[in-house]
Amino acid sequence: MASIPQQTKLPFIDFSNGRHKLSPEDPKWAALRTQVRRAAEEFGCFEARFDGVPPDLQNILIGSLPELFDLPLEMKLQIFSSKAFHGYLGQFPAMPLYESLGIDYSDQHEKVEEAVRALWPQGHPTFSKTVQSYSDNLSTLYRIVRRMILESLSLEKYIEEHLSTTYYLLQVMKYKEPQTPVKKLGVHEHTDRNMMTILHQNQIDGLEIQRKDGEWISLRPSQESFIVVIGDSLYAWTNGRVHSANHRVMLSGSQVRYSVGLFSVPKAGYILKTPDELVDAEHPLLFKPFDYAEFLKFYWTEYVKGADSSLKAYCGAL
Repeated sequence: MASIPQQTKLPFIDFSNGRHKLSPEDPKWAALRTQVRRAAEEFGCFEARFDGVPPDLQNILIGSLPELFDLPLEMKLQIFSSKAFHGYLGQFPAMPLYESLGIDYSDQHEKVEEAVRALWPQGHPTFSKTVQSYSDNLSTLYRIVRRMILESLSLEKYIEEHLSTTYYLLQVMKYKEPQTPVKKLGVHEHTDRNMMTILHQNQIDGLEIQRKDGEWISLRPSQESFIVVIGDSLYAWTNGRVHSANHRVMLSGSQVRYSVGLFSVPKAGYILKTPDELVDAEHPLLFKPFDYAEFLKFYWTEYVKGADSSLKAYCGAL
C-alpha cells in the first residue's frame, strides 16, 4: 500500500546576499556550503531562497505560460528535439494532465529567438527577453551550488570543467486541473537524469519528494523560493556521495498548475567519469564512464517499452 505523503519540510537554505553576488570570499559561504552538502546527501534536494532572480521576473514568466500553452498544437510541435524529454511533450495517455515545452540553451539570445520564432512567427520580444533573463540569472544559483558541492568534496580542480561541459534547458510545464478532491497523477515518480534541476511554481502545490526511508514528502514552497534537485548524473559523478531525489507530481482541485525548471544538462560527447579521488575500498566505483546523450537514448527506449530503466542498468559497475 502506498504511503501517505507527510508534510515534513525540506532543508531551507538562504542564498540571499543583498546587492552583492555571493562568492567564496563571503563570511557565510562556508556555513552555506555545509548546509548544501548535508541536504544533498540526506534528501537530494532542498528549498532555496535566492534574490538573484527578481520576483517580478519570476511572476512575468509564470504569467506568460497560459498564453504559450494556449497556442495551437501544430505551433507547439514546432519545438522539436531529437533528444528525449526535450522540445514539446504532450499527449501522454499515462499522464493526461501533463504538458511541457523545453528550450535548449535558454540563456543564449540566438537559441531563445529561434524557439520563440517557431512558436510566434511574428516574434514575441517580451517572452524572449523573459526566458533569457530568467535562465541567465537563475544559472548563478546553479553555479553556486555546484561549486559548494565540489568544494565540500575537496574537488575544486574540477569546477571549471563541470561548468563548461553543461548547458541549460528551460522547461515550462502545465498540469491541467484534475477537477477532483482525490489526488491524480501529474507526473510519475522519477529521478532527473541531468546534473541538477532548479524548480519554481505558481501557487498550486503538487510536488512530492521521496525520502531515503521511502516516505513521501508533500512540498509547499513559497512562491518566491526555488526547489533544487540533484540528478542522476551528479549522483554518478560523485560516486554516490550525493543523493538523486525521487519525486513526482500529484494533483487535486480545480486550478491549473504551472511550473518552470532550469535543467543543467551535460553536453553530448562529454564523458562523465567519477574522479579517482572518490573511489577507494570503502567507496567502490558505482558507475562506468558514460556519455549522457547516449544514456538518455537508452533511457527513452526503455521508458517507451514500459521498463523501469535506471542508470545502473545502463552503466552500473557493480
